[in-house]
Amino acid sequence: MNKQEKNKMIDSLSQMLKENAHFYLTDTSGLTVEKTSKLRRMCFEKDVKMLVVKNTLLSKAMEKTSNIYDPFHDTLKGTTAIMFSAVANTPGKIMKEFRKGSDKLTLKSAWVEESVYIGHNQLDTLANIKSKNEMIGEIIGLLQSPAKTVIGALKNKADKSGEAATETPAN
Repeated sequence: MNKQEKNKMIDSLSQMLKENAHFYLTDTSGLTVEKTSKLRRMCFEKDVKMLVVKNTLLSKAMEKTSNIYDPFHDTLKGTTAIMFSAVANTPGKIMKEFRKGSDKLTLKSAWVEESVYIGHNQLDTLANIKSKNEMIGEIIGLLQSPAKTVIGALKNKADKSGEAATETPAN
């Protein structure tokens, strides 16, 4: 790869970093071609873009962006694949599912909503982060819950008073 191609790659990576609020850096060394293809397929199905990148090019792209990615530089060793996603927890869920069949895939670090996660031990935390739509659904459910409780209590009270009025007194 000549200098011009490297500069294009750095520009492309820095643009992706700017455009995506979430990315995961993973170590895919040790995966066979077959397992790597399976991982790529899983990512494609969940709308996650996965690229294997050179650490030096990614490091330069990180330096070029306006965000501060200093904590990631220590994790840029060995084989690095970057996963870009619109939903924060999707790459984490993919990795957890993939690891059921192969423990060779490890999380190096992740950038989620301007928060830094370092180390494979953060995978469970990342996979369990609620997406925006999940949070909205939970909030709507919580807001509806008190109203449903009140309506249910009123209906129950009305049903009981209606039953009492229709009962015939015993002689």
